[in-house]
Amino acid sequence: MKLVTIEKEGKFVLGVKIENGIIDLEEALKEIPNNDVHTNIMDVIGGGHEVISALQDYITTLPTENKSTYIKNEEEVKWGPCVTQPNKIICVGLNYRKHADETKSLYPEVPILFSKFNNSLTGHKCEIAVPKVTKRLDYEVELAVVIGKVAKYVNKENALDYVFGYCTANDLSARDLQKRTHQWLLGKTCDDFSPIGPYLVTADEVGDPNNLQLKTYVNGEKRQDSNTSDMIFNVEEIVSYISQHMTLTPGDVILTGTPEGVIIGYPKEKRVYLKAGDVVTVEVEKLGALTNKLIEEK
Repeated sequence: MKLVTIEKEGKFVLGVKIENGIIDLEEALKEIPNNDVHTNIMDVIGGGHEVISALQDYITTLPTENKSTYIKNEEEVKWGPCVTQPNKIICVGLNYRKHADETKSLYPEVPILFSKFNNSLTGHKCEIAVPKVTKRLDYEVELAVVIGKVAKYVNKENALDYVFGYCTANDLSARDLQKRTHQWLLGKTCDDFSPIGPYLVTADEVGDPNNLQLKTYVNGEKRQDSNTSDMIFNVEEIVSYISQHMTLTPGDVILTGTPEGVIIGYPKEKRVYLKAGDVVTVEVEKLGALTNKLIEEK
């Protein structure tokens, strides 16, 4: 199932992607009420099998012809982040072999972790203001993992059982701020620096997360083209490792790192950083393409 966040009049409501559009569940429930169906993505993520089954059953009973008032064309939707209120956003640095190679970094012996905050969340087709404090804005396509169950001291063999689903993410990075100190946080968590979406795809539709293509395009030019199989630490290892040190809760988002092809990996004379007017699309196989336009900060 592909879940969507729709922004309506300053609030977020749940949508479901189907073949001919997106079902606005709030509108559908006005016509066909069902008390077992939730319209908040966080309730669905945390509700477990019972809640997702009720939603699936409801969708199968809905008339889905194009004339329906609750089926929206994707162009009509104002998108929000596909996970709206994660308790934690945890990121893994230098987790692709070729990315470590291009930045002349040693392969880490354990996952390098840092955090982002909810102020950095935004959605598909949302404009992102380039902060005035940076001159070196970079893109990073990433596979994002969304936790579905409380996880503590999870072993690698069972780690994927705790995953609700996956989405495409762009870990935007202000390299000049990131490199100012040994801590990366400042360059990673400016406003809207974590667009995620367009869909949150349930784990059953994705299958193996460790064999997915990732791509980035800037103004239509391909910049990144790799596969999650190049990760140093795979999804199971990452979830297990983090759970040894902190309790993961439903809705937590883990960004698993970016492959080669980022701007900072170019020779210095070829580095042309992102600027207002650029359109960046990041894409992960089975999860959809996430597009954002950069604008000047007011």
